[in-house]
Amino acid sequence: MNQAPLLRVENLHVAFAGAQGTVHAVNDVSFDLYPGESLGIVGESGSGKSVTMQAVMGLVRCPPGRIGGGRAWFGGRDLLALPESELRRIRGRDIAMVFQDPMSALNPVLPVGLQLTEGVVEHGGVSPAEASRVAADMLGLVGIANPAERMRAYPHQFSGGQLQRVGIAMALVCRPSILIADEPTTALDVTIQAQIVELVARLQKQLGMAIIWISHDLNLVASFVDRVAVMYAGSIVETAPVRRLFERPAHPYTEGLLRSIPSLAGGRAPLVPIRGAPPNLLFPPRACPFAPRCDYQVPRCVAEKPPLEIVEGGHRSACWEWPRVRDEAPALAGSDAGFTGPAGNALLDVTDLEVRYPIRRGVLRRVVGAVRAVDGVSFQVMRGETLALVGESGCGKSTTGRAIMGLVPVDAGRIAFDGVDYAKPTPAQRQQRRRAMQMVFQNPYGALNPRMTVGRIVGEGLRAQKLGTRREQDARVAEVLDLVGLGPAFRSRYPFEMSGGQRQRVGIARALAASPSFIIADEPISALDVSIQAQVVNLLEELKTRLGLTYLFIGHDLSMVRHISDRVAVMYLGQIVELAATADLFAAPAHPYTLALLSAVPVPARGGGGATRVVLPGAPPDPSNPPPGCRFHPRCPRATAVCREVSPAPEEVGAPGQPHVVWCHHHGPGQHPPGPSGGMVMFAATRRR
Repeated sequence: MNQAPLLRVENLHVAFAGAQGTVHAVNDVSFDLYPGESLGIVGESGSGKSVTMQAVMGLVRCPPGRIGGGRAWFGGRDLLALPESELRRIRGRDIAMVFQDPMSALNPVLPVGLQLTEGVVEHGGVSPAEASRVAADMLGLVGIANPAERMRAYPHQFSGGQLQRVGIAMALVCRPSILIADEPTTALDVTIQAQIVELVARLQKQLGMAIIWISHDLNLVASFVDRVAVMYAGSIVETAPVRRLFERPAHPYTEGLLRSIPSLAGGRAPLVPIRGAPPNLLFPPRACPFAPRCDYQVPRCVAEKPPLEIVEGGHRSACWEWPRVRDEAPALAGSDAGFTGPAGNALLDVTDLEVRYPIRRGVLRRVVGAVRAVDGVSFQVMRGETLALVGESGCGKSTTGRAIMGLVPVDAGRIAFDGVDYAKPTPAQRQQRRRAMQMVFQNPYGALNPRMTVGRIVGEGLRAQKLGTRREQDARVAEVLDLVGLGPAFRSRYPFEMSGGQRQRVGIARALAASPSFIIADEPISALDVSIQAQVVNLLEELKTRLGLTYLFIGHDLSMVRHISDRVAVMYLGQIVELAATADLFAAPAHPYTLALLSAVPVPARGGGGATRVVLPGAPPDPSNPPPGCRFHPRCPRATAVCREVSPAPEEVGAPGQPHVVWCHHHGPGQHPPGPSGGMVMFAATRRR
């Protein structure tokens, strides 16, 4: 670029002092950000992405943090050398940040309007009345309905997607020249994620900002940023225009990240995770930090640290062997080799399942209504298959899994497992179900007792169900730990001494200990980095083949669902709206909600341009008062009068022998009958080049 950079970071070093020593979190990081540009910074957790930008913002506190060297030039001044009083004038006004968790970034005891206006009053020098008008205008700009009224609301009165919009409004209310977005969509559904990405891209054009987007999701940043900087072990190891990075990566770590990601067009070949683990930054490596995990390693890699040198144009790589990496195309997942479909009859048959949570109010806590979390759900899971249950947060998919496991009471319906109805089980049936079914939970740390060792955690179920002698239980614990790739040394460890991927393996080992035939996996990879996700998914697939398991896989990552499942059931507001074989559903979605979910998945446009995206406005209606007729009609572009009045019946649309069932009056790709309710927004997701 010919123009001068808006922000220039040079040779940044950041360290944190701890009880065990000093962690060198950022090591010699340099990059430029140009006016109006969008830069993605990607890498695994602990790579130094967030710490780099927190240092630039002056948010690294000493102690324990310490800026060990470097400069950050902005407006002719070094941000790292400015006193706190000067930085306060720059933060919010010139450089603003959107944080990953909007709830923790907002004060829960103050209305959002007050939190929005304080920045305007502080930096803009305007009256409170004028600040309120500016703040309300910004709330409207980020898509919050009735902004003047919502200014009086508190953070807990907003949904997750709305809270993130409030966080964006707070960052933009002073119209900064640089916006730093620190993983702002990690905890959001794919549809809400699409809304936030589209919103930020639109506001960037309207306000002329430069954006730094921090993420571990390469597909997400590839959908809208201009350049990507890949970080590993506190250093930038590759930087390039986004299209070039995806087409010809020149660093083995970047190649490894790309090979760990499943594709919507991919098949069932095993994903390729990055072996090993990042180095311990208490002892930063003096040579290439990626060498112990690298397939391209040569003697020079363990002797000297490679510089970030020019590959071509704006493409740089810190690798001695970058010509080999660039010229040897990565073997991305995509083949269906080795896949065998489900066999046998139905192991699980769920019929008209209903789960309701009572709403109580008043001093006497009288029941005044009910949340219809699961409302008439029916499906089968065939023996040996993986059925995926997908949908937005609050659609009832996790509650369905918990009801099948007996963790929440069932109000109506039938849960037949291997011929036995467990909807209203006897004590003996409960014991039998605990042996036959097990669950792997979403949060591997919250699901494990922090005061118990791994050995005791895995063997807890065996002891509770009195399965075998003490010696047999110990042998079984050792067997399942070995099965999930954890050696004997892990048996005496506590959960806090393990990584996220290792903790999830412990959760899987615990589920396998009693030799179940059916496992419910409730978003088991959503909290993990992409490479760790690949390891866990490969493990689940391997165990399914080796042990003859059947899975109910609950998730919202549709690219991973495409990779692991045989059939997919799509849920919306407590009901299933489409059920089909995975290949059929992804090739020809028949329900407009399924179409929106699929189009919202960030997919790199490797050949240039972009795909049409369907963005759903708002959130699903209140499940305690669902709309009449089709529950999706308030957000659907195909809705007509019949949709608002009559609940759709199931209809088969697939080929004979391949059932594809949809609950929609106007099903089918591309059908948009007259008289839409105006809910859905269409736009072409394109990137500037």
